[in-house]
Order: sequence, then C-alpha cells, then structure tokens
Amino acid sequence: MNADHLALIKTFTHYFLHLIFPAFIAYLFYRKQWKKAYFIMLATLLVDIDHLFANPIFDPDRMSIGFHFLHSYPAIAVYFLMLFFKGNSRIIGIGLLFHMLTDYQDFVLWPH
Repeated sequence: MNADHLALIKTFTHYFLHLIFPAFIAYLFYRKQWKKAYFIMLATLLVDIDHLFANPIFDPDRMSIGFHFLHSYPAIAVYFLMLFFKGNSRIIGIGLLFHMLTDYQDFVLWPH
C-alpha cells in the first residue's frame, strides 16, 4: 500500500472515529436518549478550538496530546474526573476522552 492510500485510510479513520463512532457509544450506553448523547459528544469536538493558538494551526505530524492546552494531561485528568458525575457531565467526559483517544491513535498507529 502506498503513502497516498495510507493517508486516505488515516483520514477516513480519524473522521469516522470523531463523527460516526460516537453514535455507537451513545447507543450502547444511552439507548433511551442516544441522539442527545450523540450530539453532546459531537459538541465535544469544540475542544479543537485550542488548535487556533498553535502555529501552524494544523500540522499532520504533530501529536495533539500534550501539545495543545485542551489536549494536555491535566485537561485529560479533568475529563476523566467528569466520568464520576451523572448526566451530561459524564457524557461530555466520555466524548472528550474518546476525542483524546482518537487523536492519540491518529499519531501513534499511523506512519509519519
């Protein structure tokens, strides 16, 4: 498989995990209100606003985790703590942690 194919698969995987897979998580854990949970998890994509403070804003070879302030280890610890609250806070925590996992796999599992 050539580099162009790998880049295409990486991009597809990244956006699938950010946009589609949270629907499965929402349906699995919040079946009765899965649409609400899904849209809350989609809203956690706003965490990427911290990319606007980086130069360049997007660097495909940069690891987001530990670089951007909303992708920092202290921020991730807060997202983890959100799991221990009920309601929307827990859903937001799940969405943010899954976002971090998606960004992590994007850098670690794919060649640069």
